[in-house]
Amino acid sequence: MARTHEQNRQARERARENIIQAAIEAFSERGVAGASVAEITSRAGVAQGLVNYHFGGKDQLIGAVIDRWFETVLGLARVDGAPDEMLAAIIDGTLMAAAFAMPLQRAVLAMQQQPATHRLFAESEQRHAEAVAAAEDAVRAVFRARGAADPALEEIMLRSTLEGIFVKYCVYGDTYPLEDARRWLHQRYGLPAPAEPMPLPNPPRDGEPRPRATASLRTSATHD
Repeated sequence: MARTHEQNRQARERARENIIQAAIEAFSERGVAGASVAEITSRAGVAQGLVNYHFGGKDQLIGAVIDRWFETVLGLARVDGAPDEMLAAIIDGTLMAAAFAMPLQRAVLAMQQQPATHRLFAESEQRHAEAVAAAEDAVRAVFRARGAADPALEEIMLRSTLEGIFVKYCVYGDTYPLEDARRWLHQRYGLPAPAEPMPLPNPPRDGEPRPRATASLRTSATHD
């Protein structure tokens, strides 16, 4: 029996999403230069030509991955509640995204720095310029409501701190004290201490924190 138009549409959407997810994993593990279209489509379980069909080429696929990162990050600023509740939700949501979307974070953070892909990041940023400004303004409004003397600078410094945590967590994995960093941020901004720890995939810390890059060795061993 021939598939309906709706079934064909859903199959195309699944294939496109599978390619994006496979690209995120491959870029995170091997870098953009080290991940070939053939490897990505093999991981996705689709024909190699579907990258050109859905995206137009590898650069456009990279752009789609960066777009996915922007969509994920920009959604974190859309929260409701009192100013303190909103700030706590932004902090917690961002750190949870770091924990559960590490391959995406790692891939895009590298793209921000590498000359070969920085242009693609800038182009994606331009596509999301209006939403980026709206997200910045939403966080600045929270700081303004909390009585900050310079809400714009407070937003920039919070974003810089959270991005620094992203980088460290990507490097050190589950040896980085993400829950402790969360509680430090709550204290830093005069927020109530979290009632419950985040439901992180890594085990609870035992003893003093000592971030080490050994997590990447365990990941490499898993894929060998």
